[in-house]
Amino acid sequence: MCGIAGKIYFGKKNTVNIDQIEQMTESIKHRGPDDDGAYISSDKKVGLGHRRLSIIDLSPLGHQPMNYLKRYWIVFNGEIYNYQEEKAKMIKDGYKFSSQSDTEVIMALYDKYGFKCLDHLRGMFSFAIYDEKEKIVFCARDRVGKKPFKYYIDENVFMFASELKAILTQKEYKKEPDYLAIHHYLTLQYVPSPLTGFKDIYKLEPAHYLLLNLKSKKLIKKRYWKLDYSKKLDLSENEWKKNIITKLEESVKIRMLASDVPVGAFLSGGIDSSAIVGLMSNISSKKVKTFTISFKEKKFDESKYARIIAEKFKTDHTEFIVKPETIEILPWLVKQYEEPYADSSGLATYYLSKMTKEHVTVALNGDGGDENFAGYGRYSVQKFALWYDNFKALNKLVAPLIDSTSKTFKSTFSDRVNRFARSMNQDYRERYVNYICYFDNDAKNKLYTDEFKEKVGKENTNDLIVEKFNDAGTKDRLDQSLYADFNSYLPDDLMVKVDIASMAASLEGRSPFLDQEFLEMTAKIPFELKLKGINNKKYILKEALRGFLPDEVMFRPKMGFGIPIESWFKNDLASFTEGVLLSDKAMSRGLFNEEYVKWMLKEHQQTRTNYSSKIWALLTLELWFREYFS
Repeated sequence: MCGIAGKIYFGKKNTVNIDQIEQMTESIKHRGPDDDGAYISSDKKVGLGHRRLSIIDLSPLGHQPMNYLKRYWIVFNGEIYNYQEEKAKMIKDGYKFSSQSDTEVIMALYDKYGFKCLDHLRGMFSFAIYDEKEKIVFCARDRVGKKPFKYYIDENVFMFASELKAILTQKEYKKEPDYLAIHHYLTLQYVPSPLTGFKDIYKLEPAHYLLLNLKSKKLIKKRYWKLDYSKKLDLSENEWKKNIITKLEESVKIRMLASDVPVGAFLSGGIDSSAIVGLMSNISSKKVKTFTISFKEKKFDESKYARIIAEKFKTDHTEFIVKPETIEILPWLVKQYEEPYADSSGLATYYLSKMTKEHVTVALNGDGGDENFAGYGRYSVQKFALWYDNFKALNKLVAPLIDSTSKTFKSTFSDRVNRFARSMNQDYRERYVNYICYFDNDAKNKLYTDEFKEKVGKENTNDLIVEKFNDAGTKDRLDQSLYADFNSYLPDDLMVKVDIASMAASLEGRSPFLDQEFLEMTAKIPFELKLKGINNKKYILKEALRGFLPDEVMFRPKMGFGIPIESWFKNDLASFTEGVLLSDKAMSRGLFNEEYVKWMLKEHQQTRTNYSSKIWALLTLELWFREYFS
């Protein structure tokens, strides 16, 4: 795993120098502490930079930027798991290689297939290739968005990097917040692609590539892959169970073998991470090193389940306790995430990564199990709502009663029931956004000042998710929900969380459930086998793992991976949070209504309604402003 950066000038006026590239790579040094390198083209119009975390081919032959055929230069972040297989094919075609790295294979594939080389890459990646002969820069990002790629372009320069911190070091970019991105963030808890929170800096979307012609100054962006939920296979449950285990085991195995450094695993004690650890233990001849975090608050503590799995598969297990005082690193962590980001589990993921890095350099995880097998509660709600559509007339009588009750008996449950009842008058796609949002449109209207309302205009964040539903390519409304999450929440929240948290600790994370071939297979599973009835989530995955994992782990209630901010905001962090959100500095930004913020803090303290997610979103946003725009 590494950090990449680049700067390309157009025209005759400006030239790139080594200092500029080193400035960029120094800002992302944590992504690659083992080595660094830079390339400047002979005409000094192209500069590429690299920070290396050595995983495959630890020798100097793996150094980047890397050259191939005295024509192509590459900076690459990621791992290609099938590179040996592709390399053997290329050797048969007459291609020669001087290293054992996967990086060199990418360039050979590009030489032969052009942008179609992406069809041959099984793994996680973001890279940029400069073709000295054709004066073309080819940039690409993996299918799921595991590895980041951020860029800026104007009439004079194109700059890119793994993290936008590198772009901020360059004089050509003048920092300015993107208020529309903040508007979307407050609904979604993350900034949706291609926005970043910084005006004119963009994220390259997953499964997309950029083609920049230096002669014409034209930048082309294209999508090269998407999941297809429309073609279901008519297989028996037993056939599906066999296929799932076979493909998942293969996915785990290639991620264990593609490494010249120690490999471990995150273990939460949930089904997904437990399955990965179990399969790793079957494959490995040594004890698998596993890592988990725990909390004093039992509602959030899964450590006892992690211990059950560790004992069953005889792993070398390590635990770390997260306490309220660990939030002291929050301003630093906000800087690392660099975009407005409100997934509080990012804090826990960083501490888990930091502890894990003390023992191994690569860690497998269970990310993607919920998106593959409909594991989130919102899919149950959506399925119930689609059935409840048959009784819309009844809802006209029930909704006012629920609304009145929720105002009298304030609690998180009554608030959710009220939100559900109100949403039934909406289109099923918009209604889905209400199940997952932080601030809905009504709450935003109360939170925003007139000044902020003017900045964002009539932009409706719901439209972004509705667009994903429409793009799904299937008429099945529940599969559309999976597709929407796969193309929004997964890459812009979960993949960001793991990449930033792990790379801040110089650790590489790998996700077997997000292997492209595994994803393409699970997309063919009928939705009814993923969510049986209304509440039997991950049905076919559980059946595939029955007998392999203990029942007490398989069939326990789902616990989201998070931190106990609800109680922290009522106790240990109450005064800190109020001091930040109601400070003169925060209010002077002119974005939020002070009375509404006060009301929300008070309601969280004095009622049973949980506003912690909203409070966390406002808190991290204010810390982001202080870090980047103070």
